[in-house]
Amino acid sequence: MVGLEAESRPLTSAELVVVEAARDKARILYWGERVAHRSCGIAVAETLGLRTAPYQSLRRGGITGEGQCGSIRAGEAVLGELLGDPSPSGAVTDELRRAINWYQRQVPLRIDPGNSPDYVCNSLTRQHGDFSAPPRKRFCTELTAEVAALTTEALIRFGGNQLGSFIEISPVIADEPA
Repeated sequence: MVGLEAESRPLTSAELVVVEAARDKARILYWGERVAHRSCGIAVAETLGLRTAPYQSLRRGGITGEGQCGSIRAGEAVLGELLGDPSPSGAVTDELRRAINWYQRQVPLRIDPGNSPDYVCNSLTRQHGDFSAPPRKRFCTELTAEVAALTTEALIRFGGNQLGSFIEISPVIADEPA
């Protein structure tokens, strides 16, 4: 499915189940009660079954808090990883271009920055008080869950038969007690 049809068609009930599973898994991974806390970018990558090491640099907006939201950046990176040309010299695939364009248009529609003028990590989190306080943690948990859902939806819409039809979100396995 290409173009506007992929962008605007209603998701099937089976696709909505997958999107909700991604939202729920990312929420569990980031919140850190059932399992050890994952940083925002890692939670998005792990939700979709990807290697997490490259996503560690997205923690807190690129470590310093001065970069764009790590969850939102992770969503773009996941799309690149799964929809991009695997060749280092390959061109941007049509699927990736459409998915990124759609994703970037959806972010401001679905991610409420509150009083923040932008999507820079420190700007987003400052309005919720101390970074380690519960209100900030709730905000970032829900933001990360929404990004995982949005990324999954983009994969379904633009991944084509090679990807969109068989996205599976594995269940979270609780950490072993120490």
